[in-house]
Amino acid sequence: MDMSQYLDMFLEESAENLQYLNDGILSLEKNPDEKETINSIFRAAHTLKGMAGSMGFTDIAELTHKMENVLDKFRKDELSVTSDVVSILFKCVDALENMINSIQEGNDDKFETKEIIEMLENIQSSKAAININTADEKNEIEYDLNDYDKEIIKQAKDKNYKIYRVDTTLYKDCVLKSARAFLVYKTLEEAGELIKAVPSIEDLEQEKFDRSFSIMLITEKKIEEIRNLIMGISEIEKVEVFEIKNEAEAEAAPAKEAIADTSSLENGKNEKEEDKTNKKSHQSIRVDIERLDKFMNLVGELVMHRTRLEQISIDLKKTELHETLEQVGRITLDLQDLVMKVRMLPIERVFNRFPRTVRDLSKELNKDIELIIEGEDTELDRTVIDEIGEPIMHLIRNAADHGIEPVEERIKNGKSPKGTIKLMAYQEGNKAVIRLEDDGKGLDIEKIKNKAKKIGIETDGMSAADIKNLIFMQGFSTSDKITDVSGRGVGMDVVKTKISSLGGTVDVISEAGKGTAFVIRLPLTLSIIQALLVKVGQETFAISLGFIEKVINMNIDDIKKTNKKDVIVYRDNIIPIVRLSDKLNVEDENSKQKYVVIVKVGEKTAGLLVDSLLGQQEIVIKPMGRMLQNLKEYVGATILGDGLVTLILNVAAFV
Repeated sequence: MDMSQYLDMFLEESAENLQYLNDGILSLEKNPDEKETINSIFRAAHTLKGMAGSMGFTDIAELTHKMENVLDKFRKDELSVTSDVVSILFKCVDALENMINSIQEGNDDKFETKEIIEMLENIQSSKAAININTADEKNEIEYDLNDYDKEIIKQAKDKNYKIYRVDTTLYKDCVLKSARAFLVYKTLEEAGELIKAVPSIEDLEQEKFDRSFSIMLITEKKIEEIRNLIMGISEIEKVEVFEIKNEAEAEAAPAKEAIADTSSLENGKNEKEEDKTNKKSHQSIRVDIERLDKFMNLVGELVMHRTRLEQISIDLKKTELHETLEQVGRITLDLQDLVMKVRMLPIERVFNRFPRTVRDLSKELNKDIELIIEGEDTELDRTVIDEIGEPIMHLIRNAADHGIEPVEERIKNGKSPKGTIKLMAYQEGNKAVIRLEDDGKGLDIEKIKNKAKKIGIETDGMSAADIKNLIFMQGFSTSDKITDVSGRGVGMDVVKTKISSLGGTVDVISEAGKGTAFVIRLPLTLSIIQALLVKVGQETFAISLGFIEKVINMNIDDIKKTNKKDVIVYRDNIIPIVRLSDKLNVEDENSKQKYVVIVKVGEKTAGLLVDSLLGQQEIVIKPMGRMLQNLKEYVGATILGDGLVTLILNVAAFV
């Protein structure tokens, strides 16, 4: 059978389970006695193993199985959670991630897992088990239950939970028996807690069984509910559910009334169809990213043509056409809003990898560092989510390596031995703000000044904030040594370039001895924006409203010079002026009256000098293409209602 149709689902669910493993193991290290954490890790590992086995990825299934054995020791209190054991588990997770990434990239690379498997086997101890016999007159079933399982059953009974034995039989001509068994296992797992299976889960996954298997389940659900859940799975011939009343009964046969309550569904198409109606309806579906991107592009085209029609309507002055277009405009706006929301993802998708990173850095650098995350439910466009991870990772590594001081130095300076890195996200207008701050030693302004002088930058007259922002210049580093982890300032130009390419900005705020904060501001979406259309000479340009603070009308003679730079005084503030005609090499109109578009990029404010304003309009951002993609002055282009192609200014590049 061709399994390629299930590959995308396998890869997506594997990524989710790997994240569960990472988060769970981190939590386990902090709270080693938390049984629910151990159980959740075990379930994630088991799910991953089952899926890999069903897809034929035996290497992944084998490694996860060995990992599961260690986790099982935690569950039974036969193994203590130590930092060394946790590190080995993380190595195992990293190996699994590499294997799955290789599958995603279509590689046939074989990964050497012998060393990790040996590590996992070495930390295992001997197994002790007690056999409890649960059987009926028809079918002898022997569950291999140990003291831990027996205690769980006792506690379940004390809390009035039901204990069922679920016997399932597949059709004779069932394709992929292991996959069907896995679906039964997963369905029961969601309904309660599984104790044991006969044959074992490993045998089920490797299809080492005929057609029937039995699972012991603890649940609050009724017998009929359990039976209906299983019969909702295709290729199931028969399900029998027996209630185990107590331990003595478990060692003998199931109660007669339990057998009477659970008639098999071997026959009766109508019953099967009725059961299927009880299946839980799906509240969400998986959509291919390419389809979503195409949907977004089509909506963008619709917005452009709507704008064009509105322009024609104004020219023709047709009332009926105008009214219809108003209705089309409302529908288009709703459609656009909907597709925007569909593309939005919580930034948690990026943030959830960082706790593990900080944990590893703490060990590597021999520092005690805590990561605090806030606002992970803030949503961003999928395109931004895909790209923002690496810049934040670089800033975190910088903070851990050169921001947070060694423990001895922190104690000496009267600080807590534990350093703190705080990662926050929140929405501010039509922008998302990501703030990364540490309570380390902060930036050394004198070092930055000295470095600037060495490379020919004059810092006299520059504000402290401007001096600190010099670390974003290419090749600018104040680090005395380059480490394997990072260097404060090393590669910061790459961080700024990446954020700028997303239409965002990054600023640094620092206080010596107190710490450093990086503030990243990003647009919520990169596809359709509200913009102000302006004219410089005979050329039309678009400026995103997200940057605009105010627009003022002024006389050209009001522009003053200070330090050889153009400035204006507005409400007692000195605002530097950027003459767009000079920057863009465009001949401006020879008139005294001009407009200044005051824009704010991060913490900086500037005024863009333009000749006239054409009004506000919704525009669709189109990429510049390969030939023009290196022009830093523009973020893209758009097509206006009159068919004119207009360039969208990169405000951050000017400011």
